[in-house]
Order: sequence, then structure tokens, then C-alpha cells
Amino acid sequence: MKKNINDISPRQAASAAGFGLLLMVVLAPIAYFSVLQNLIVSGDAQATVTNITNALGSFRISIVLLLIVAILDIIVSWGLYVLLKPINKSLALLTAWFRVVYAAIFAVAIANLYHVLPILEGAAYADMLGADQLNAQVMLLVESYRIEWDTGLAVFGLHLSILGYLVFKSGPRILGVLVVLAGIGYSVDSFGKMLIPDYSLTISLYTFAGEILLIVWLLWIGFRGVPDTLKRAK
Repeated sequence: MKKNINDISPRQAASAAGFGLLLMVVLAPIAYFSVLQNLIVSGDAQATVTNITNALGSFRISIVLLLIVAILDIIVSWGLYVLLKPINKSLALLTAWFRVVYAAIFAVAIANLYHVLPILEGAAYADMLGADQLNAQVMLLVESYRIEWDTGLAVFGLHLSILGYLVFKSGPRILGVLVVLAGIGYSVDSFGKMLIPDYSLTISLYTFAGEILLIVWLLWIGFRGVPDTLKRAK
């Protein structure tokens, strides 16, 4: 009988998720740390506008890279669902949806950066708004990007927490614990910024190890094959 071309094996799904995460690890730092962080000056709208205006090409590239990351998030959520549904189909679906929702929030946040371009490139906006209002409008969009992304990280933290539980149930328990800790780190930082003015902790910087090891685990499954614990429905 001819095999259905729509079928995909858990091993292929693990490879897709692993390579998707690996590509995200490369693209996101380029977009954020190499470009945006050097252009955006917190609390200084004029300097931010000057920096972006002088590097519009790099700013555009960073937007495209971030959008690719958001798309990869959806691919990763699909791959993880296919791989982990034998453990618990309902929870695998829930954690996939959490990542898809996060990707949607992230895409909306990125749109704020895209809206900066017509303001800076259109002479009509400069004539209508004036320099001060134009600077303020750009800074508002940049801050909206940050706020919406931080809000999305609360959802992303929930995704990682459930994902960590499923990984724990599948066998590599230490990896599952580390992924749960990574999720808690994102959620604490996100809710902390919502609840506490001038929140300055960055717990997620110290709890992200599980995400890196998750990539290694997924690529290992893609290379070596799916372990028995992921073949048996629970």
C-alpha cells in the first residue's frame, strides 16, 4: 500500500523541532543583541531615532529575522506535539497551543517595529508631527514591542513548564526539570515586570540551560531514533 505522503514520523518531528530551535538560537541573538540593542537607547527617544535612521537597513533585517523566529516557533510547537503526544496527547496539544499563542503575541510585538519604518521614511510624518512628536511616536512603538514581548514570555513560560513535565515523563528526568525551571524563570520575569515597578531581576538568564539541552536531546532523537518511552501511549 502506498504510504500517505502527509504522514511524518516522531523522529522526523524531533529533527524539525531541534533544527528549528537551533536556527532560532542563531537568528534571535543577531536580531536583538547585534542590532536592536545597539540601536535602542532606553529613555532617549532622540538618540534612538537617530540610531535607527542611520541604520535602517540593519533595522529592517532585524525585523525580518524576528519574524522568521516567530514562524519557527510554530514549526517547533508542531514538531514537539507530534513527538510528545504518546506521553499525554491532551497536554502535548496544550503546550503546543501555548507556544502558538506566544508566537502570535510575538508577531504582534514585531509589527510595532515594522510600523516605525513609514514614520521615519515618510516625509509627510515629519511635517505633520514635528521632531519631538515623531521621536515620541517611535519610542512608543519600540516600548510597545518590548512590553508585548514581555507579556508573551509569560505564556512561553507556561509552555516550557508543561513541556518540561512531558519530557520528564518521557525518560530524561533531569532535562525535564531543567526545562520546567526555564519556564518558571520566564514566567517570574514576565509577571514581575507587570506587578513590580522598576523590576530589575532577570531570572531567565540563569535558568535557560534546559532550552539548550532540549535542542541537543531533540537532535539526538532525530539522529539515533525515538526511545521506547516515546512510543508507548500513556
